[in-house]
Amino acid sequence: MPLYEGRHNAENKIHISEEVRSTIAFTTEETLKRLLTLIEEAKGAVALDGWYGVDYLSVVEALKKQGCRAEFINANTLYKDQEQIATYKQPFITDDPGFGYCNMDGRLIDLMDLKKVEELRVRLQEGVVVFGCGAAIPELYDSYALTLYLDKTRQPLLWQMWDGKLAPFGLDTPKEGYDWKEYYYCDYFLLHFQKHYLIERMGYYIEAISADSLKMLPRESYDEIIQTMLKYPIKEVEIYQPGPWGAYRYKDFWDIKGLECNAWNELAGPELSILIDVGGEEPLNMPFVNLMQYADDLVGPYLNETYPHLFPLDAWLDDGYFPEKTPAERISMPIHTHPSTDYVKRHFNEPIGRYETYYIAEAYEGANTWMGFNNEADLEEWERKCRESNNLKEIPDWKNYICNWESRVGDLYLIPPGTDHGHGGNQMVLELDTCPSIAGTEYSFFSYDFARCSWDDNTKTMTGKPVKMHLDHSFNCSKFRREDYVDKKLRAKPSVVKWTKDYYLDRYSSVPEMPFEIERIHYYNHGEYSTEGRFCHIVTLTVGKHAKIYSKADPSLCTEINLFQAAVIPASFGEYVVESDGEGANTVTLVRWKKG
Repeated sequence: MPLYEGRHNAENKIHISEEVRSTIAFTTEETLKRLLTLIEEAKGAVALDGWYGVDYLSVVEALKKQGCRAEFINANTLYKDQEQIATYKQPFITDDPGFGYCNMDGRLIDLMDLKKVEELRVRLQEGVVVFGCGAAIPELYDSYALTLYLDKTRQPLLWQMWDGKLAPFGLDTPKEGYDWKEYYYCDYFLLHFQKHYLIERMGYYIEAISADSLKMLPRESYDEIIQTMLKYPIKEVEIYQPGPWGAYRYKDFWDIKGLECNAWNELAGPELSILIDVGGEEPLNMPFVNLMQYADDLVGPYLNETYPHLFPLDAWLDDGYFPEKTPAERISMPIHTHPSTDYVKRHFNEPIGRYETYYIAEAYEGANTWMGFNNEADLEEWERKCRESNNLKEIPDWKNYICNWESRVGDLYLIPPGTDHGHGGNQMVLELDTCPSIAGTEYSFFSYDFARCSWDDNTKTMTGKPVKMHLDHSFNCSKFRREDYVDKKLRAKPSVVKWTKDYYLDRYSSVPEMPFEIERIHYYNHGEYSTEGRFCHIVTLTVGKHAKIYSKADPSLCTEINLFQAAVIPASFGEYVVESDGEGANTVTLVRWKKG
């Protein structure tokens, strides 16, 4: 599954004290130099713990070359054998070909040999250095004189995994057959809760995305940077994904090397990373979810209490521009549906279902959306045809079943769970959705993808195997909503909720099961809004070229976004201003939770 990063206008420039800046090692050379000193001066054992994919062995070898005389112990020696680990993981990997069951209660000690852990505890009195995932588990943490956390952002890790280069727990070399289910449903949670434990206890934080590009800072400085970030609107490093319905509007905005079509790109969400410019040689790069250390500030007290550890919102852009008329079977998304909160809790141990919206940001000739079933469609027949097809043979009359809607700029489609739908192409869709998972996974149950070939990113052609369906999940979740229901309930309409001579705010109608609001700020020069200290906003510029977002109380707390770029405004941010230069109208479209 190919992913590309886009770093255009992604840096978050924040102001920190010179004292804090001076504590940061911005280069690998300086990081290793300071790390060597810390190890030599430590009055006891040192732990180098961290996330998957960190090249711990290269860091250790570099320290040895620097003259480090300490004895190094690999944390992988603490783990049970791979057969025992596989037995532990199987209930979370499950037999479901498409999804697993979240390991919410597991901890790394579950994978470790307790005898080996006790033996290591004795060795820690000798002043050794233990490195690798789980080096400083809670059962050992108090025995260390110093603990450092080596962090890695998510996309480079996925590239390692897909290339078969990721070494999982207990191994120094890659494991054949290790894939996304094992990572997302088991290992991610073990890593997450270990990181959650250490992030407030570590002595130092090391950015370790690559062993030859290290940065290091003390925990106090790291903490000040995280808290300072939450005083600003936050931009994330976007990701782009080609696919069988991928289109080409992105070429007018972004030069993404290697990207040959764009099915969607993620503008904001928990799986992305952030670039933080603190005035050093290079920006710091860390996972966005590190900001969840102060979840009350980021998402607000209500969401933090209701969905602990979860950043529950996503913003995506679905590209749908084709320069020439192209068949629906090429430009449409698969027909699919999403699960409710009850469904994902029962089947996948996730905290919240997938609640989705399509906001039409641009509409080209033939703009359309598939949603619901035609009133006269035989739905038993549709299910039978989908099961017989299994996306391996075409259903020639599929359009007789799925209802098609002409799209216009500003249209909003509400897509509560159980609503069969798909972006129909010839439009730019801003998706504002829930994120059901701490790990950042999403749940789309496909029923039909036109029996087309999928995207092969090696050859840059539509020659891959057809996409696999999730027929049982899809039809178990489907509420088989028909045209009349969609037209009456799910084609939302905006109402003005605040009007001034400078700007106005409107809010789209909703249905009770949708947990968030979609709102817009329309303005010529500036508009205003507030998070009220309790609502996290994700704002996207959908009309205009450029916008500056800043705190009304302190305009220096600001960021700037371009057309179709998003910013996360922390719940604690309060009153803010959106401002644009030049002639013409501007619109910012935003999502926020209903309850706060």
